[in-house]
Amino acid sequence: MNNLLNIHSYRSILAHMSTPALNPPTDDVREQILEAANSRFQQYGYGKTTMAEIASDVGMSAANLYRYFENKQDIGAGLALRCFGQKEALLREVLRRPGLNAAARLEAFILTLVRYVHSQCSDQPRINELVEDVAGNRPDIVERKHQGERSLIAEILAEGNRSGEFDVPDVVTTGETVLSTLALFSVPIFMQTYPLEVFERKAINVASLLVRGLAKR
Repeated sequence: MNNLLNIHSYRSILAHMSTPALNPPTDDVREQILEAANSRFQQYGYGKTTMAEIASDVGMSAANLYRYFENKQDIGAGLALRCFGQKEALLREVLRRPGLNAAARLEAFILTLVRYVHSQCSDQPRINELVEDVAGNRPDIVERKHQGERSLIAEILAEGNRSGEFDVPDVVTTGETVLSTLALFSVPIFMQTYPLEVFERKAINVASLLVRGLAKR
């Protein structure tokens, strides 16, 4: 527990028109647009932000902005993918962390998930608008996120099988079930109900219950 990442480490981390292009779109410009959009979403909310306002923040015309993103939903999807990538990188680090058995690794995984989502909600209190839009319009992105997290959990379960801690015949299906039990810790709107310390206690209790259920008998 002492070597787990804490929430402060996460804070250091979170009108379609055709105009001739002088230069092809670049990843750097896309990142600038995403940063500008994220700042505006945090200040004014996702629903009240327009493409024209985002373009103005970046110092380009609205017509030029559409060369990089088809619409505001496309920008929202880009921000979601970036957020999911950051979270998956943190969760994957748990799998590489030395000195943990499978039970401790599963607890560390759940706590890392809780701390990341809670920090995002604390830093971006308006994030629910964006999450709801992505969930409603881009289920492929949500499924990609779930698939990545299921895969990581399955790796922990397989490690537990090898060490003799767990007895899991189907690590993929069980990984999906474990992920379903973590829904409380994955949805931003839930994170606004309790302080981080309460969620950490809940996460530890859930991890303990899961480990007992997975244990080899």
